[in-house]
Amino acid sequence: MLSNIFFDLDGTLTDSKEGIVNCIYYALEKLGYPVSEGFNVNDCLGPPLRISFRRLLNSNDEALVERAVAIYRERFSTIGLFENKVYPGIPELLSALHENSLKLYVVTTKPKVFADRILEHFQLAHRFEAIYGTELNGQFDNKADLIEFILKTRQLKAEETVMVGDKREDIAAGKANRTGTIGVTYGYGSLQEITEAAPDDICGSPEEIGQIIMGKR
Repeated sequence: MLSNIFFDLDGTLTDSKEGIVNCIYYALEKLGYPVSEGFNVNDCLGPPLRISFRRLLNSNDEALVERAVAIYRERFSTIGLFENKVYPGIPELLSALHENSLKLYVVTTKPKVFADRILEHFQLAHRFEAIYGTELNGQFDNKADLIEFILKTRQLKAEETVMVGDKREDIAAGKANRTGTIGVTYGYGSLQEITEAAPDDICGSPEEIGQIIMGKR
């Protein structure tokens, strides 16, 4: 029976695109790197920040990448994390799942320190058993490793768990740990991306997520 729901944050619970993009431009401008013509904002929404900056800077210079991350966080920690909004229907979804005795967790590649502040700001944190994210030093940048860690430390069964997310990385991370997977199409991943990732189910709204999850109980 399904008992545990792992939710991605950006593009699944909240629309954080404005803040992330503004902070990326802020960092690149300060470093003197122009944005390439082929820049696709959505490619930077979901993957760990260091991976995004390696692509944007076209560099594996770790000192440069770390400098970009530090500048990004200058703005994000004070302004960017609140350039954000909760998707319509999410509070109601979380409330309904919580009332049906499902254990909810946030599983994000955003640093936990920022995820905590965002969810407290939107008064959603109390709905979750725990909020998991990366460390500022990059530990758990790989979401599959983070899910493995949660399953082991919480002693959760993969077959009783589902990962809900809007990017191929979310689906791949769940599959790598043999959890169920739900891909959402209202976030930053395109329908094509989600379809190609082949999750167990695809949902176009928070309401549909609730229907799918309750149908698996």
